[in-house]
Amino acid sequence: MRTRAALAIAALAASGAAGADFRTVEENAAVLYDAPSRAATRLFVVSRHYPLEVIVNLDAWVKVRDHTGALAWIESKAFGARRMVLVTAPAAEARVRPEDAAPLAFVAAQNVALELVEIAPAGWLRVRAADGADGYVRASQVWGT
Repeated sequence: MRTRAALAIAALAASGAAGADFRTVEENAAVLYDAPSRAATRLFVVSRHYPLEVIVNLDAWVKVRDHTGALAWIESKAFGARRMVLVTAPAAEARVRPEDAAPLAFVAAQNVALELVEIAPAGWLRVRAADGADGYVRASQVWGT
């Protein structure tokens, strides 16, 4: 009985992680606060194209988590429609095709934001760099999906 309960909890946790909602900061700079109010304490500022995971969505405010796991509040008007991911590996090697043996398209350094073009099969993501180059990176090399 305990084993079934543990498996059910694990399945729920896995499905919640797979359904995470990510949004991207579209303003040049956006302040993150410790509460949903401009009168709250300012924690830090994030730059344009920074992806954040949505935890709670209120009308004018959104509680978010960054790639380090820190929680904060941001005004919902700071988000845009573009979807970005952040390179968390020391470097992300983008390939011409979603295959490890495919030729290299470009390399993105750690903490560089890449536009998410599509989610490809087998753990690959099609991304576009700021200079327009596109390719496929492993989902494990970036954060924001």
